Amino acid sequence: MKKSLKQLLVVDKLEVGPIQLEPNRLVAPYTIFQKGKKDSIDLIYKYEDDVFNPKDEASINLASVIAAQVAINYGLFCKKIVFYGLFDTSDQRFIKDMMENTAREIYVKKFLEHNPFLTGSAAKLPATKKKSYLQSNLEFVSLTDEPVNTRWEYLETSKEKICILSSGGKDSLLSYGLINKLGYNTYPIFINESGRHWLTALNAYKYFKKNVKNTARVWVNSDRVFAFMLRHFPFIRKDFADVRSDEYPIRLWTVAVFLFGVLPILKKEGIGRLIIGDEYDTTARKAFKGITHYNGLYDQSRYFDDALSRYYLKKGWATAQFSILRPLSELLIETILAKEFPELQKHQVSCHAAHTKNNKVYPCGKCEKCRRIVGMLVAIGANPQKCGYSKTQITQSLKDIPQRGVSQEGEGVKQLFYMLHKINKIDLPKKKAAQLKSYPEILNLRFHHDHSPLNTFPSELRKGLYKIYLKHAKGALNFSERKWHKYDSFSNESLTAPYKFEFSPDQFKVKDGKSSSGDNYNWAELTWQEAEEKLKKVDVALLPVGAIEQHGPHLPLDTDAFDAEYLANKVAETCSEPKPFVLPLIPYGVSYHHEDFMGTISVTNETLSKVVYEIGLNLAKQGIKKLVIINGHGDNAPSLNFAAQMINRDAKIFVAVDTGETSDVDLENFISTPNDVHAGEIETSTTLAVRPDLVKMDKAHKSVLKFSSRYLNFSSTRGVPWYVRTKKISETGVMGDPTKASAKKGKKMWEVMIAHLVALIEDLKSMSLDEIHQKKY
Repeated sequence: MKKSLKQLLVVDKLEVGPIQLEPNRLVAPYTIFQKGKKDSIDLIYKYEDDVFNPKDEASINLASVIAAQVAINYGLFCKKIVFYGLFDTSDQRFIKDMMENTAREIYVKKFLEHNPFLTGSAAKLPATKKKSYLQSNLEFVSLTDEPVNTRWEYLETSKEKICILSSGGKDSLLSYGLINKLGYNTYPIFINESGRHWLTALNAYKYFKKNVKNTARVWVNSDRVFAFMLRHFPFIRKDFADVRSDEYPIRLWTVAVFLFGVLPILKKEGIGRLIIGDEYDTTARKAFKGITHYNGLYDQSRYFDDALSRYYLKKGWATAQFSILRPLSELLIETILAKEFPELQKHQVSCHAAHTKNNKVYPCGKCEKCRRIVGMLVAIGANPQKCGYSKTQITQSLKDIPQRGVSQEGEGVKQLFYMLHKINKIDLPKKKAAQLKSYPEILNLRFHHDHSPLNTFPSELRKGLYKIYLKHAKGALNFSERKWHKYDSFSNESLTAPYKFEFSPDQFKVKDGKSSSGDNYNWAELTWQEAEEKLKKVDVALLPVGAIEQHGPHLPLDTDAFDAEYLANKVAETCSEPKPFVLPLIPYGVSYHHEDFMGTISVTNETLSKVVYEIGLNLAKQGIKKLVIINGHGDNAPSLNFAAQMINRDAKIFVAVDTGETSDVDLENFISTPNDVHAGEIETSTTLAVRPDLVKMDKAHKSVLKFSSRYLNFSSTRGVPWYVRTKKISETGVMGDPTKASAKKGKKMWEVMIAHLVALIEDLKSMSLDEIHQKKY
């Protein structure tokens, strides 16, 4: 009997694409090569309006990534997977990383744990610990002979426009109700998956289509593609379609199939936020027989939201994905929906065996989901008949709950039993009834550093949402020292703790160097033992270098120093875990050319390069293999580049200096000032975005430089580097036009700078030095 993972490699090759793109339609063939035979099915997405330009590179790129999502489930089963389309390095890295994660999760959750759909020896696989469970060789084939280099472009979006990924379930209904009540421009987008699953959304969709102007629907036949794939797996029961289960036979990468399907609408409409309706996150990083994995549904976890937001950021799409329901239990979600938004709750259908009658969808009243919904509604004093349950179904569901149970987090089940028994709605044996006790945290807002961190959604939404939540919750709790403690969710700190994928003026104040999980990435704040432990996981460090020098009569002297440190911290905060180290700022730079203006403190080129060189050698001795120097002052560049060369020569580690090279070409799209090189439109805008109180706009004056030779223009593509004391060319110290600056421009600039550096650091984290040095053409 075969017991190794190799027995799961039953498909010789899976080809995805080439895609066929129309303005409102995407078709991607999924072709299986197995035992000398070929079989194919088309994955199709249809849109109500035109969302693609079939000749546009960006549309082809997005369509290619959408088409790839279904295949992410099959890295355990295919010897080779070929993706035809346009994929840049961020796409390829994302797909590979998600396939690595999904292969591991499917191995543990679908093969090592009980799965009623398995048959034969695959149902008895031993737990084998491996570095990677991705068994497929991945190949990305371009649609053209030209190198794939999709143009990075910052997408203009509005944070006032919010998409609700809608399904007709309680979570998406409540999310819509809350965001709409707060006055945002809401876009409920439904995914019409072909087959019976669409019935769960149909009642809500009809209501929204009639009453909410931005309602949209995307039709996709992904369920047919999933079934097509299952029919080629000999370890899956032939009658899988007849097995009654609330779980899918194999797939665990499902939500992204829908999420990516709505992205063309988000891009077209300029929507800046994408909300998924997920409650208190019970997903945890655990180990099963030594195999580390996410114990829970990864695609409903905050880790999933962060991974997708990080990917959008790297692509420049300026969209963040999150759930606003993380502090809420399932019982509390149902409570708020039923009592705050009864008009929405009556359209709730949480049943995959629903049926139609008289042009309306009704739940089956027999499955676990129906038992759970009926139980919760009765427990909170609501009437299940309002969302389609008959009196007979309600009576039977309450009778079945003690015998058949419900699928919920442990404390939630116990609280539900406690509440139902207390109002005499379920019958329990005396012994079991005597053991019942209340778990009050289920009826409170819960803030937990792993499951529902405070900064899990943007700070500007919190005050309004918490106010509504606390009308129906008992209060708020915070988890610390292994206990739940009363918590004032309206404290200033609570309301303003930053959300890492969006940038607002208050965020510069938060520089504690800690991730939401408590992982400290600030080198200076670690003990030597903490540093020793973290160095076993992380070999990337960020070194911010700035300057203390004049920035005209309107900006502070520490502009370059602050910006370099702020950028380093924001990049680290936004990166996935384990996060790169952020080293202490070097505040002084080569600023002799500004010495005619008081306040400037300069060091020599030799001093700066020597300090950086010695820091680099020390870091290399301790295990840092990749050092990225974030330079906030352009005239530091010659010294820092020299130091980087010497560190590379003597320590043989990777060293890079970023003086804006990763993002300058994009920042120029936001300004209109030529020769904007110092204290002008760019620096004034970025400072207005994060430290408006330190900008004296009444003293900001235009000083745009013009030279007798175009080769001397600092912003010319043919300009030569040259050096001059600032006083000789600017009386005020300004070189640019700060009067054209704005906080809005500055915010976009920060987003672009952070996005590019996050993309670079994420690439470096995942590569060894050998991989960095590989030549790829």
